[in-house]
Amino acid sequence: MFGLKSFAAGLAVAGGLIVAIMPARAADDIVDTAAKNGSFNTLVAAVKAAGLVDTLKGKGPFTVFAPTDEAFAKLPKATLESLLKPENKQKLVSILTYHVVAGQYDAARITAAKAKQFGIKSVQGANIAVDLRDGVKVSGANVVKTDVLTSNGVIHVIDTVILPPAKQASAPRQHH
Repeated sequence: MFGLKSFAAGLAVAGGLIVAIMPARAADDIVDTAAKNGSFNTLVAAVKAAGLVDTLKGKGPFTVFAPTDEAFAKLPKATLESLLKPENKQKLVSILTYHVVAGQYDAARITAAKAKQFGIKSVQGANIAVDLRDGVKVSGANVVKTDVLTSNGVIHVIDTVILPPAKQASAPRQHH
């Protein structure tokens, strides 16, 4: 028979193993993590302008393909300034939500895909095109850092702002 002391010691060892196996969760949510990083000032400003702070502080989990300040700097200055204006809020929301996926897609989950090209549905509604043939690209942007864990999801850093595909205009109906 095992004594109480050996049972307690066994539980302590098992508890330690469980803690070691479970990944630590970051204390900060997606918005706070991005804000504290210092490389996402434009993204954080855009999220605020779009009114998406509460959403991205929500329960999640979310996967965010986060463009750096350098990625935003690739956009023409007038384009970025225009997007941040209140009258263009819906367009900004569309672009930003195209960078977000419901669910947690860490790098291992994405690169484990059998196909080398596939789409992941964004919160915006359009698929983000994932290409694993030469590194990892999402809708043409290079993923430069993966698996920045947050309390409500994961951030993958990208080098270009990705834009949702233009909506297909329906052909006008012919009246006979």
